[in-house]
Amino acid sequence: MFAVAALLAAGSASAREVVPFDAASAGSIVISVSQRKLYLVNGDGTAIRYPVAVGKPGKQWFGTVRIDGKYVAPAWSPPSDVKRDNPRLPNLIAGGSPHNPMGAAAMTLAGGQYAIHGTNRPSSIGTWASYGCIRMYNQDVVDLYQRVDVGTSVTMMH
Repeated sequence: MFAVAALLAAGSASAREVVPFDAASAGSIVISVSQRKLYLVNGDGTAIRYPVAVGKPGKQWFGTVRIDGKYVAPAWSPPSDVKRDNPRLPNLIAGGSPHNPMGAAAMTLAGGQYAIHGTNRPSSIGTWASYGCIRMYNQDVVDLYQRVDVGTSVTMMH
């Protein structure tokens, strides 16, 4: 099982960085599909920028939603379109399993079956890889998880 405390204590290298950013309100998340970056807006003219994997062409969504749940080492049930494309997937993969694509933590997004989550495929970060979810390095999703609350605004833009 993923140990959030172990990820934090390990001090793993991360690709996140603080960058100039003032295009959204403090505490909100902005995801740029074209850049494959997620920005957590600090409100002082900067944001923490994280590399992410985004939806494949045709699997992307755009707009503004809110985080409606936060989970550590969540179990995963493949959505119907994923299961249709990959019928050999099991109906449920336990949280903490090395085969679970949700990784160390997940923040579900209101209005659909999407989430911002860790990954069991870190090589996918920086690509167009998912069915609409936002993938992050596990150490980065743990960092973001600790910084945001249920209700945080998430805007997906081109």
